[in-house]
Amino acid sequence: MKITRLSNAISIRRTGGNSTEAQLQAVKDIIRTVREDGDAALLRFSKKWDGAELANLRVSREEIEEAVKRFDPQLLSDLTEAADNIRKYHDNQKQESYKITEENGSYVGQRVTAIESAGLYVPGGTAAYPSSVLMNVIPAQAAGVSRIVLISPPAADGSLSDGVLAAAHILGIEEIYKSGGAQAIAALAYGTQSIAPVDKITGPGNIFVALAKSEVNGDVAIDMIAGPSEIAIIADASAYPDEIAADLLSQAEHDPMASSVLLTDNAELAEAVSFEVEKQLADLPRQSIARAAIDGFGEIYLGKTMEELIEAANQLAPEHLEIMTKDAVADAEKIKHAGAIFIGRYSSEPIGDYFAGTNHVLPTNSTARFSSALSVYDFLKRTSIIHYSEQAWQDNKEKIARLARLEGLEAHARAVESRQWEKESRK
Repeated sequence: MKITRLSNAISIRRTGGNSTEAQLQAVKDIIRTVREDGDAALLRFSKKWDGAELANLRVSREEIEEAVKRFDPQLLSDLTEAADNIRKYHDNQKQESYKITEENGSYVGQRVTAIESAGLYVPGGTAAYPSSVLMNVIPAQAAGVSRIVLISPPAADGSLSDGVLAAAHILGIEEIYKSGGAQAIAALAYGTQSIAPVDKITGPGNIFVALAKSEVNGDVAIDMIAGPSEIAIIADASAYPDEIAADLLSQAEHDPMASSVLLTDNAELAEAVSFEVEKQLADLPRQSIARAAIDGFGEIYLGKTMEELIEAANQLAPEHLEIMTKDAVADAEKIKHAGAIFIGRYSSEPIGDYFAGTNHVLPTNSTARFSSALSVYDFLKRTSIIHYSEQAWQDNKEKIARLARLEGLEAHARAVESRQWEKESRK
């Protein structure tokens, strides 16, 4: 990995991944086709891009049951325990409605309700992600969403991953469809003959999925536009080079455009980590993907002080930030911007991906400056409640009318005052 010195004007190369006009136009065409042709379009696209001749889009109960039977019992137990951890974490995010009552009998408040339906996209292709099922479904369930739909691209034989179906089974999800890419997002947003539209779409995907989510946003809600995975690690001389290298590669193997960055104040550690990355790449099963990511978006930055490294991390605002320093807990308190923070030697990033309970759907491309992990909050609506008593109206009508006229909105003022006119006319 390249070693670069941090300057006072910190500039860290960020993950790439900008779309092309051709890709955007292709996505628009796919969405239009799905809106016009419905199921027939989805079946054609599955044959064209997945090589799958599908008789039905919906996964049958028998397919789910057979997948669970084939699935390794130990892995099923592991997924179940992970689901319990994730549910425990997200149950603590539930919000309550509230009401503020005044002595004059008026009250205002907030009613918290779940959205009615959610469509959760689960990637396929180079890897299957049962963990994405857990991370997307459980917050929706904790929020109280009544209809939860899964959609995922099929293999060439028309099947979905046993792991994905096993995870869905653990959570009691039975409405599952076989479709991927932009066409799946279009189906969730606008519906087809087989798939009823949803209120919100969540879940990661490739550039075509991301573009499709951006296109349908507004007609349906989305969680975020996620880019390739990112990891940044702050480490000092107390850290172990082989462990840092392993963690950098854990994200590099996701995508050729994934970003892996080390921030350190120790030149010896920097050199050792660079050596270890090359050593560990040699026998990595997804070596070609990880190699492209490390060569294109991997870097080691050498700073003078821990304060400089922390400043750089906050500027980068990475999806995942590991802190492997002798004062890791204290250093973590200085971090303002990160999707998730992993503190200490034993808190490697995959722990958050699979088991700790926190959500692994996280903001990328420095959007952690203003965005958060997927959560129960993403599946809730907050409705304002206003109930003014007659006394409250009497006490405040003139103030409200004056404020309306200040903004040149006479009809607003008259709407407040009309209650008096109506009252007098009925005497």
